[in-house]
Amino acid sequence: MLPVLVHFTFTSFWSQLFLYALALGVVAYIAYNGWSGAEGTPRAKGEKPPPPTPQERLLRALVYGAIGGALAWFGLKYALPADAIPGGQGEGLPVHTYGVLLATGFMTAAAVAARLAQDEWRKLEWVSDGQGGGQWVDVEGPRKREALMDLAFYVLVGGLVGSRVLFVLVNWKDYSRDWSQVFSLGGGLVFYGGLIGAGLAAFYFARKNGMDFLRLADLAIPTVSLGQCLGRLGCFSAGCCWGDVTAAGTRLAAHFPGSGVARDLFGQLTGTSSLAFQSQAQDSRYVVEATGQILHQAAPGAVRISEWVAQHGTTLPVHPTQIYESLGQMVLFLALLYARRFRRFHGQIFALWLMCYAVLRTTVELFRGDTERGTLHGLLESLGARSLADAVPLEAWYNISTSQFISLCMFTFGATLLYRRIRRAGEAAGVGPTPSPA
Repeated sequence: MLPVLVHFTFTSFWSQLFLYALALGVVAYIAYNGWSGAEGTPRAKGEKPPPPTPQERLLRALVYGAIGGALAWFGLKYALPADAIPGGQGEGLPVHTYGVLLATGFMTAAAVAARLAQDEWRKLEWVSDGQGGGQWVDVEGPRKREALMDLAFYVLVGGLVGSRVLFVLVNWKDYSRDWSQVFSLGGGLVFYGGLIGAGLAAFYFARKNGMDFLRLADLAIPTVSLGQCLGRLGCFSAGCCWGDVTAAGTRLAAHFPGSGVARDLFGQLTGTSSLAFQSQAQDSRYVVEATGQILHQAAPGAVRISEWVAQHGTTLPVHPTQIYESLGQMVLFLALLYARRFRRFHGQIFALWLMCYAVLRTTVELFRGDTERGTLHGLLESLGARSLADAVPLEAWYNISTSQFISLCMFTFGATLLYRRIRRAGEAAGVGPTPSPA
């Protein structure tokens, strides 16, 4: 595992100047994308948008540039020292494997979704060359492909906000001491929160652009699994979302490194521990190493978890749950991509994904060991119901996590949507229930 690929620092004047120039270039590129992707406002609903006016292009460029500028400002404050920018933290730019794989997964999913949109809305028209000839040209597919690339921006913002909000809600007790930390660059993200936020952003985008949301969801939702397949590999590299302790000698087990072991691509110590190591280093419970059994009190043959990891420099052997989900997501992506050929109505693939992913996530959660993600035990404890929390041990199968609860709701929603759409499709085909005579 490589939590950090390489760590860039900006202590010299020229390196700081380079970073400022790079940030300015990124902001300019974002603003240019806003300017070039602008569309005119149609005069009537359903009408093809006219060419954008210079004012519409400028307004869109300013909005994109302002958002890019705000992101660049926070990035510069994080990377540069205080003598180079007010409030600078001087952390440099550590290139985390998690970030690289997450970004790669997002861009790959966006590119595949854009290509699927072009095929989905393909509309051929004969274009004459004025000399008795001509050719068939797709007049709608390219526009929808560009629209999907615009949608990626909405999804990115909605996903980041949603994932951060759910992370704060799950860990509200920690943030209640200092709510200003909600906006800090530290902390984490939660996939389900990102999914909900991205879904709301996509729904708004579809309504704004006159697109059928369920038709859009059918082509885009399988690519979420493609992106998450790569994203979970990033989780594996960072040592987050780790699994429960396994018995010593188990073949399918992973050890996540501490700061004295983790190295970068060049073999240099990074000084950065995996998140799994940080958690186990503070775990006061006991473990029987031979069996992986977790105990809350000392017992013969058991050792305190924090002492074990301090001695070995790595975590105990744990289930590689990130790999489990990554493989499951790839299978889900390929299966639904194939199933799109046989869909009977809009929303079918979307509903199937909701149900299948809920089952996959719930299954993987059974092997998870990071109680920080939020569980029923933790919720009861945070509410002061310690006696009830003691009745739901951390290791109990019925100590459901936040993600398992959301999975249950998501499966129910997917099943309801699928049933209603099947029923509606049957009625439209004339095979639905016959109304009773008055």
